[in-house]
Amino acid sequence: MHPLPEFKRIVTGHDAQGRAVVASCGPTPNVFPLKAVPGTVFHEIWSSATSPAPLDDGDDPTDQPLQLSPGPLGSVIRVVDIPPDSVQNQVSAEEAAAAFAEIGQAHAGTGKADSRHRLMHRTRTLDYGIVTEGEVWLVLDDGEVHLKHGDIVVQRGTNHAWSNRTEQMARMVFILLDGRYAEALEALLP
Repeated sequence: MHPLPEFKRIVTGHDAQGRAVVASCGPTPNVFPLKAVPGTVFHEIWSSATSPAPLDDGDDPTDQPLQLSPGPLGSVIRVVDIPPDSVQNQVSAEEAAAAFAEIGQAHAGTGKADSRHRLMHRTRTLDYGIVTEGEVWLVLDDGEVHLKHGDIVVQRGTNHAWSNRTEQMARMVFILLDGRYAEALEALLP
């Protein structure tokens, strides 16, 4: 596996006169390699805790422990490096549970012995996922889709996993928005 290219995060702000300035520019400061799934890395870019999001010159909201989903009315943007399934499929059921606990949402993991992927999960979020490096397969309860560079997934609170069936690392950018299931759908979900 070749390492993925580095990238920089640019955050804008305002000076004392209200002019637009670069508040920070450089590597993403909050990066979380998962111990439970080697090679998986979460690069936390930014988050908001409310909607509308505050437009201020406040502190970096990602300066906190990793949390998979945004809070109520919140949003998250992150980059996730996804290792090959040859690594992911070595994860035991206990390690899969540990992975979701490590990202602050132990209850999100839905994988079972007969699941289509060991890292199946569901969050109450609307997610936009963009493949920026490599190839991945979106795995659902019923069906899957092969994704390549530039493909975009709109993931609406479904049970899913990201399967990398190559021997190269893959990378996706994710934007997560807090969501709420429609009442009729909520009644069908476990």
